[in-house]
Amino acid sequence: MSNLHATSGQAERSSAGPGQATVRAGRSGASAAVGFEAEWEAACQTALDGMDLSMPPDLLLVFVDSRYAGHYEQIIGRLREVTGARHLIGASGQSVIGSSLEAEEGSAIAALGFCLPDAEFTSLPIDPEQMDDAVFAPIQDGPEVWLMFSNPFTIMTDRLVGHLQQLRPEVVLLGGMASSHQQQQGCAVFIDDQVLMSGAAMMGLSGVAVRPVVAQGAEPLGQPWIVTECESNTVKTLGSRPALEVLQETLFDLDEATRERAARNLLVGLAMDEYRESHERGDFLIRNVMGADRESGVVAINAIPRVGQTLQFQYRDAQAADDDLRARLTDLREALEPEEEVLGALLCSCNGRGRGLFGEPDHDASALAEIFGPVPTAGFFCNGEIGPVGGENYLHGFTASIAVLTSNLGLQD
Repeated sequence: MSNLHATSGQAERSSAGPGQATVRAGRSGASAAVGFEAEWEAACQTALDGMDLSMPPDLLLVFVDSRYAGHYEQIIGRLREVTGARHLIGASGQSVIGSSLEAEEGSAIAALGFCLPDAEFTSLPIDPEQMDDAVFAPIQDGPEVWLMFSNPFTIMTDRLVGHLQQLRPEVVLLGGMASSHQQQQGCAVFIDDQVLMSGAAMMGLSGVAVRPVVAQGAEPLGQPWIVTECESNTVKTLGSRPALEVLQETLFDLDEATRERAARNLLVGLAMDEYRESHERGDFLIRNVMGADRESGVVAINAIPRVGQTLQFQYRDAQAADDDLRARLTDLREALEPEEEVLGALLCSCNGRGRGLFGEPDHDASALAEIFGPVPTAGFFCNGEIGPVGGENYLHGFTASIAVLTSNLGLQD
């Protein structure tokens, strides 16, 4: 790799090739690489060759294109053995993500190693057949931040996320649901030396700062409304008017260009804090509009609204998703402490984003690099993304969920 160079802080950063980046910040650091090869052995070796392994990583994140499905165990074993990683977590994907790179064409392996001498890790494999209270004891008594990957064909991830949220409200969950080119076949999650074809894998992190970024990619339409009558997943009235009437009026009042954009992907946003004086992009939990009944004026959504909750119609397209991601990343950059350095990032992007949404390659990974510089990054395209909104964890769609790990150099020797 190329020699490390210092940035504005004390951290040293380098970026040598596609998908590669390394950061050294005091006693902490991170290094990431992507291996693009037709055969798994060559892909492993390319990824390993692109990483700085002068110090064995304490945590290794690994994401494997599902076209290597017959070799998951060999891949995980090889990467952990050669790197000497203390712990490993990851998942299969339709495509993997690296530093400034989204490998949507061709098979690849993405790896990101963190050297975190002051951190502690808790490995938690979850068997869907054995989910009693004892299984979740580490959640109740352990770290507040957990990386989480699940097989969506074998476990109800939304219910699991909801259960963990109730079990420990202050917990932060970040990750996504594994994906595969062949749906359930080849869908897997990885934890330490285990390849799990069902269930979920979780890794608790303590002793390191983890900054969540959840970009739902939506733009508000019209004005916020108060839910005045609802039942189950239906909104009957907004501001004491039929919900469908309010929706139609909202669309009618838009300019023609915005109306066309909104018609292609209409959504609702449920405010996470209805006591705020004003609500802006990022203040809502975004959910789909499922349908409407013209006679009753009811609008169905894929969420359970509450009477008194603030609701605002939203829409999503490439421009809205780009604006939202960059705004969320910029907010984080401005919130960092003066001596807080970004070490690396886990990027979980919906498989509905990428080139199909943005019409160009590498969008989410490139935005991360543009705002923070060369950031060691690994991740994958998910079947659904996990992350907090308004202090509560949810399963999302069409979202970029990012865990940014940082190091405060002022506290290091």
